[in-house]
Amino acid sequence: MTSPIAGGVDCDLHPAVPHLTSLLPYMNDYWRDQVTTRGMTDLVSQSYPTNSPISSRPDWRPAQGKPGADLADMRKQALDRFAVAYGICNPLYGVQMVFSEDMQDAFCRALNDWLAKEWLDKDERLRGSIVIPTQSVEKSVAEIERCAKDSRFVQVLMLVMGDMPLGKRAYWPIYAAAERLGLTIGVHAGSAYHNPPTSIGWGSYHIEDYVAQATAFQTQLTSLIVEGVFARHPNLKMVMLESGFTWLPAYLWRLHKFWRGIRMETPWVDRAPLEIVRSNIRFSLQPVDAPPDPATLNRLFDHMQSDELLLFSTDYPHWQFDGDEVLPEGISPDLVSKIMIDNPLKTYGRLKQTVTQEATP
Repeated sequence: MTSPIAGGVDCDLHPAVPHLTSLLPYMNDYWRDQVTTRGMTDLVSQSYPTNSPISSRPDWRPAQGKPGADLADMRKQALDRFAVAYGICNPLYGVQMVFSEDMQDAFCRALNDWLAKEWLDKDERLRGSIVIPTQSVEKSVAEIERCAKDSRFVQVLMLVMGDMPLGKRAYWPIYAAAERLGLTIGVHAGSAYHNPPTSIGWGSYHIEDYVAQATAFQTQLTSLIVEGVFARHPNLKMVMLESGFTWLPAYLWRLHKFWRGIRMETPWVDRAPLEIVRSNIRFSLQPVDAPPDPATLNRLFDHMQSDELLLFSTDYPHWQFDGDEVLPEGISPDLVSKIMIDNPLKTYGRLKQTVTQEATP
């Protein structure tokens, strides 16, 4: 077994909102009344059905309540167990699924305030991602600017499946705000379910949705590159969370081939796609979608042509590995250090700033 080292950064932790009523203290009177009057109970995304086996490891599933809803459990099962120095919280709650822009904004504000009060305030190792109401870019920018005043927020969280491709110019003010404020953009597996999760319509089973996430990441990565997001925002870092990564070499070869052939169509893409990915894109480690063979995995790393692309993650409390096998077998000690410490600190500017300040006497 490849053992993790102390002092790492877990880039994908999922604190669960116990119930919609948990957010009521963080809403104003109007929205508290709306939730109560409408009889709203909970907001559950179909990306991780609560009782699906992959939604929680058996030994991480509590006797009562949602997996990931208890800070003491997260400390024992993830933070302490893997001796991480920092953990980035990515709350996956269905606030982006509601169609009302105003309600979505109110729910996102409440979720971000809940995260700060109930989690970040209670463990100094935790950092947060800002959940934004992407139906309204104006409201999204306002929420980024509001939450960015708290330096513990290090990332803006978006879903890989939404209402339109992420490279579209409508989203650029979000990226401009993140770049200006030193925030990373995290693109997480999941959907608002306003559209089918596949390009050919709705499937019948959860496995179809889950497997389709990888192709959604490829589509969004193409959009971000060819629409010119990184030409306009060269210092912006994006992290693909729960995307898998074994598809990356073949995908980049295909994208590079066609970029060379028809680059006259997108002259603003003045660097090869591989160069853009190397400089601006990162991928969380879990789920590791490679065969359990060290030789195959290391050959894959060679094909990725960079040791800076992967970031350590447990995906707590989702079931991606058993026991302490959070790192795949056969990774060299140097690569372990890169994945767990060096790469995350280079990716999250606000986190690196905190570490630097703490190290300064």
